Amino acid sequence: MKSGYKKIMLIVVLLWQVLLLAGCDYYVSEQPAQQAPVPFYNRDSRGRADTIGKLGTQSISIPAGVIDGWARYVGDPGDFADPKIKAKYQRPPESYDLPIESFGFLYRITDGDVYTSFRQTQQDYRHDNETLIPNYLPFPWADVSAYGVYGAKPLNFNAYVQIIFRSAKEVTNFDYIQQKQPLYGLTVYKANNGIDPKTSEPWKSDANTKDILLKKDQAGNIKTYINCQFTQHINSCGHMFYNDDWHIQVRMSYSRTYLPRWQEMEGRVMQILESWRVTREGKLLGKQIGKA
Repeated sequence: MKSGYKKIMLIVVLLWQVLLLAGCDYYVSEQPAQQAPVPFYNRDSRGRADTIGKLGTQSISIPAGVIDGWARYVGDPGDFADPKIKAKYQRPPESYDLPIESFGFLYRITDGDVYTSFRQTQQDYRHDNETLIPNYLPFPWADVSAYGVYGAKPLNFNAYVQIIFRSAKEVTNFDYIQQKQPLYGLTVYKANNGIDPKTSEPWKSDANTKDILLKKDQAGNIKTYINCQFTQHINSCGHMFYNDDWHIQVRMSYSRTYLPRWQEMEGRVMQILESWRVTREGKLLGKQIGKA
């Protein structure tokens, strides 16, 4: 009898401990998830918060009203991703360490300023659009996009240029020929040496025959890649370069009129980005270019 009573009491004690543990688990699971601390935001004169994150190796605070569109962070679904995926995606909390994939802005080549809404540059840009473009006059604004480069990706265009040259040979059946004379410090390549093989005259269309201009570093790596149109009313250039310190690729498009200033433009864009650098806590390291 005593033995049976002890067994019953032991079972009761064990059950009670199980219930206590279950209750503890339930209590813990019901606790609200600890929220990430809200970062400090720099703001403009209108109270608009900057866009924050880490571009390549640098924490930055981009003034409100500067970004053309929105900033894309690493891991964000693409523009054409399944809507269901977009609906389920939850971006990590914003911080000055959250890696930025890309963002774009407008830069005025003539003075190094940037377009910002609710600044004079907004009116300037509109005026230039309405008066210069319809009259085929040089447009002084460059579209700029900055891309963070993460992991072990090479910071050069070596492979990219080889693909461009190989594709030209396979698709259009001509080679890009290096020109004897550099242009503005750039090595120039022209499609079939600048001659249309069908007419034996200079190209009249640049659809697949844009001029290609390259700049290599001391190690022979291609750090700047530019291609330019040459037969349209408003000739344009597509310009890409890498910055090793920031681990970024920058892409620009602008009127070919400003091609002689390509080195200045690279330097100016980096000055703009440098002005947006902050500490990991969001403290500005200089005066932000483009701040409203």
